[in-house]
Amino acid sequence: MLTIGLLGGMSWESSAEYYRLANELVRERLGGLHSARLLLAPVDFADVERLQVAGRWDEAGQLLAGLARGVEAAGADLLLLCTNTMHKVADQVQAAVSIPLLHLADATADAVTGDGISTVGLLGTAFTMEQDFYRDRLASRGLRVLTPGAADRAEVHRVVYDELCLGVVREESRRAYRDVIDRLVAAGAQGVVLGCTEIELLITASDNPVPVYPTTRLHVEAAITAALAPSAVSGPRTPPGAGR
Repeated sequence: MLTIGLLGGMSWESSAEYYRLANELVRERLGGLHSARLLLAPVDFADVERLQVAGRWDEAGQLLAGLARGVEAAGADLLLLCTNTMHKVADQVQAAVSIPLLHLADATADAVTGDGISTVGLLGTAFTMEQDFYRDRLASRGLRVLTPGAADRAEVHRVVYDELCLGVVREESRRAYRDVIDRLVAAGAQGVVLGCTEIELLITASDNPVPVYPTTRLHVEAAITAALAPSAVSGPRTPPGAGR
């Protein structure tokens, strides 16, 4: 089994989900007392959030790249950036290490297209919904991506930062999200991507009239599959930044 490096969630709420899911999946696949080989590099999300709001993405990328180098040096064989929003700097993180970074949007797109769905609604932080780094990655895999209207985007974002990242789960927020999803479905969404790792604390498949794609679970499933099939990610390491 390969060792998976986890760059924390960015809130610890979703980091805990990554850790739990990884160990559950390994136990399911291998049985007995098996558990995942993980190296977790957490961050202080308050620091990252300040950089996000200020638009200082390059600095945030440098912070995460440093953590990535640390988990590689500690023995990680592959890397997960355990956050949708910070995939804005995924290329910067990948360039800092020689181990592969498993892109969260790719794992999600594989699941969506595997179900024969071509149009999805996207929920996430305002950065994920409004900027092109994530939407374009999904679109490059042949998906049409719909995002909520401005007022709905603001409410989805608020719930993530003011509630879910603090471990607060409110029924009224669940109802608000369901209403947003209903409007996306009315606009043509055949499925909904939960494009923020914390949203899975609030929304489940039973809450929705169409399939939902929980990005945390999909990301972890892809990582465990790779970790248990080393040939899928093995090969000679290259110096950080080479050929990228």
